[in-house]
Amino acid sequence: MQLQSRKIAEISIFSAAAVVIYVVETFIPRPLPWMRFGFGNIIVLLSLYLLGFRAGLIVAGLKSILGALVVGSLFTPSFLFSISGGLISLIVMALILTAIPRVFSPLGISLWGALTHNLTQLFIASLLFIGRVEVLHLLPFFIILSVITGSITGTISLLVLKRVSIKDHLKMQTSA
Repeated sequence: MQLQSRKIAEISIFSAAAVVIYVVETFIPRPLPWMRFGFGNIIVLLSLYLLGFRAGLIVAGLKSILGALVVGSLFTPSFLFSISGGLISLIVMALILTAIPRVFSPLGISLWGALTHNLTQLFIASLLFIGRVEVLHLLPFFIILSVITGSITGTISLLVLKRVSIKDHLKMQTSA
């Protein structure tokens, strides 16, 4: 029972942090009107690594839903882009992490996540809103954006995971 309560608390803390970052990010000037940096995805990636896929799925879902609710974009096209891109990218990151865990670092996993997120959004825009395949001409631009944002997210996640790993190692040494 205590383990389950701890897991719920951890997921709640990660979700709250992701939502706060999502909301704060709306105050950061955007290079393009529709572009977000996606810094809340740092918390999603950390939850995937530290708490597992199911927890990461909850954190990603709550980040998109509660974040959209707070900023007033729930059930808008931007919400659909956010939730679809976030969930599909989490699934791809988890599959890569599970299938070939030693091939990619958190930075590499983040790059895959950013690319998947942006490609999903482009696909959704093409399929549901624009209805024309010409939107795919933006693909090279989206790939470049993915590399930039995925690198930032991945680097920060990697640094946090290294610190967490060092602290856990020190904790185990002192308790032994």
